[in-house]
Amino acid sequence: MATIKILDQIHVSPSTSSSSDPVVPLTFFDIAWLHTGPVERLFFFPYNNSTSHFLSTSLPSLTSSLSLTLQRFHLLTCHVTTSPSDPAQYIFSPSSSNSIALTVAESDGSIDFEEIVSSDPRDLSKLDPLVPQLGKSDDGTAALAALQITIFPNQGICIGVSIHHVVCDDSASIHFVKSWAAACRDNGFDSESAPVPPIHDRAVVPDPNGLYFKSLSEMRELASNGPPPPPPDLSIKPPALLMATFSLSRDQIDTLKHGVAETAASSGVLVHSSSFTVACAYAWICLLKCRGENPTKETAHLLFSVDCRARLAPPVPVQYFGNCLRPCFVEATVKDLLSENGVVSGAIEIGKSIKGLENGVLDGAELWLKKILSILPNQPMSIGGSPRFRVYDVDFGFGKPNKVEMLSIAKTPGTVSLSESGAEEGGIEIGVVLPRDEIERFSSCFLGGLKLI
Repeated sequence: MATIKILDQIHVSPSTSSSSDPVVPLTFFDIAWLHTGPVERLFFFPYNNSTSHFLSTSLPSLTSSLSLTLQRFHLLTCHVTTSPSDPAQYIFSPSSSNSIALTVAESDGSIDFEEIVSSDPRDLSKLDPLVPQLGKSDDGTAALAALQITIFPNQGICIGVSIHHVVCDDSASIHFVKSWAAACRDNGFDSESAPVPPIHDRAVVPDPNGLYFKSLSEMRELASNGPPPPPPDLSIKPPALLMATFSLSRDQIDTLKHGVAETAASSGVLVHSSSFTVACAYAWICLLKCRGENPTKETAHLLFSVDCRARLAPPVPVQYFGNCLRPCFVEATVKDLLSENGVVSGAIEIGKSIKGLENGVLDGAELWLKKILSILPNQPMSIGGSPRFRVYDVDFGFGKPNKVEMLSIAKTPGTVSLSESGAEEGGIEIGVVLPRDEIERFSSCFLGGLKLI
């Protein structure tokens, strides 16, 4: 069992008081994530010095830059509550601690740093201790963010980030991490390369049709009508889970994109063919095969989020700190996906779904949650992360990350993560968490398919 030693837990507050910051209401994009959990990432960096050296030289810079960064990202120190004047309106309100918990830990040697930063299948239990847990404030409310730095003496460090999805989406959380890294690396935000400050103003998100209250009403209706979950069968021990990373090179992606475009053109179909669509399709087919999906099953489902910032009218600024995502639903016949041209079929259907957003990005928004719940019994594949986030550009001054992992995908079966490649410009990394037998079948399918590209 992998273990770590907790060295300290520091509560870091914004460098200047944020008591004057206005109370911020949740939008309809935020409210959908109220009862979910955090997005969890681990950033691994090389570090060839002792623990004492890190504590005396690097930790002060990390904490002071975090304090400076929280001055910009003050919502991360808040909690969610209801408005005193309107119990139906949820708000982000300053917490009693006005801080983020930063845990400092040290590996006891039971975790091999080189093993956990590899792409090979690794026992998830070796990574779990590196993930910061969201605690509670002194007033009993749940924290929205937590951080952890784990030192592997003379090998490396891991910076773990957990941010509850209700406060922001993945794009915004990476904006925070990159801002913290830049402040640490450059000793502040005076550098020309410093990320732009975030925008917290929820007024930039239009809600002309009252989607906030419609979404809240739908959530309450589903909660009141839904049966309680069955108690777990404690006699059945769940299989151990492994995490692994699979990579598509730029050349392989280009070949897949060409195949999709060529097939679509010959069929007279105008399709959105991109690195994202072909990578999702390739992972989708491999996941279906590793599960032993029955070809007679009629339909397979894929679910991913689409950033609406640039798609709304007027557009929402890219630096908006909050949620601005909508779900994108994809259906395809299992028979087509498991055929010789399965990747092409999958990519075409994904492209059609993305193209369909041009008809109205908020169409049917009040029914999104109900539709998501309706397809969950069909075990859809879902996507976390995106190559657009450029997670390997995060640099606290230790250099480029050895590895970046999205641990929160383990909480939702069938979820895979996507990021840009850490080894090659234009490549894509696909992260999966599966039991050993399924991950071996996924690997066989993934690597076997690449030989044909």
